[in-house]
Amino acid sequence: MHLGAKVQREWPLRPQPPQGEVVDASDVIIFSVKPQVVVKTVVLQLRPLLSKKKLLVSIAAGVKLQDLEEWAGHGRFIRVMPNTPSAVGMGASVMSLGGAATEQDGELVGKLFGAVGKTWKADEKLFDAVTGLSGSGPAYIYLAIEALADGGVTAGLPRELALGLASQTVLGAAAMAVQSGKHPGQLKDDVTSPGGTTIAGIHELEKNGFRGTLMNAVVAAAKRSQELSRK
Repeated sequence: MHLGAKVQREWPLRPQPPQGEVVDASDVIIFSVKPQVVVKTVVLQLRPLLSKKKLLVSIAAGVKLQDLEEWAGHGRFIRVMPNTPSAVGMGASVMSLGGAATEQDGELVGKLFGAVGKTWKADEKLFDAVTGLSGSGPAYIYLAIEALADGGVTAGLPRELALGLASQTVLGAAAMAVQSGKHPGQLKDDVTSPGGTTIAGIHELEKNGFRGTLMNAVVAAAKRSQELSRK
């Protein structure tokens, strides 16, 4: 996972020797391999070095804490579900602490992933829903940006201008949702004048099931996450 410039300042990155030596010399070990079978193989290979003195962190999607703890031989494990905007310092990460992980361990991991975005704690049973929303969600937004830009081109805008306006509009709207403290419905109403252009556009979105489609996408991705975690 690319941690970005801020993390590199706080935790300088440098070339490392073979993984056994890295594990032996480290206090925190992050497992970021996939799929599940590879995670299991790596953890089992390193198990002799994974003492309870080492904090173990997994960002492998669909791999449960119970399995990770069994493979490692102890429960000082924290599972984290980040997303790809972490690469630009705008990530959304959710973590769940294993049975032997302490609050101090959680604070440390929160600081690490907080350097590349925002972090939350949640029960692991919610992780499939987290995957469906924030894990897969960036792809939904990319589709929305592309569609908005295509709409702009259809209406007569040059492609570069349309894409820039679409991207900045999504970025600005998200910032207002985070910073204003207002419900998204209120923010929507603030833009929507009676009989105006925005309500005409919203009417089209509602006729085509825009909100229901997004809800269904999150649920479908969450169900797929459940299926994958059972394999």
